[in-house]
Amino acid sequence: MSQAIIKITNLRLRTFIGFNLDERQKQQDVVINIEIHYPADKSFQSDDVADALNYKLITKKVISHVEEGRFLLLEKLVADVLDICREHSSVTLARVTIDKPHALRFADSVSLSLEYQS
Repeated sequence: MSQAIIKITNLRLRTFIGFNLDERQKQQDVVINIEIHYPADKSFQSDDVADALNYKLITKKVISHVEEGRFLLLEKLVADVLDICREHSSVTLARVTIDKPHALRFADSVSLSLEYQS
């Protein structure tokens, strides 16, 4: 079995993230990195889009969920994005890392990662 690895790199979105008053009133930048593994044997043999994992559809769902949502914790946001990434039954592994730039005074960002494996 050949595993395809889809990587969505540095998806930059804005959302309400945090529990401090200013964070709850003003959207902040988040940077999302996604990795999804799935068996690709059928898709590379058939060259049929129906046999491949539709990463554009996944990305659209992520964008919609993140931009329309409100999250107190980075953990909740990452878990929600991971759930979207693993919805398709052929996904064998999914990893999501989300950075919250400028969350700490002397750091470029704070990030959190979660992983799913079937």
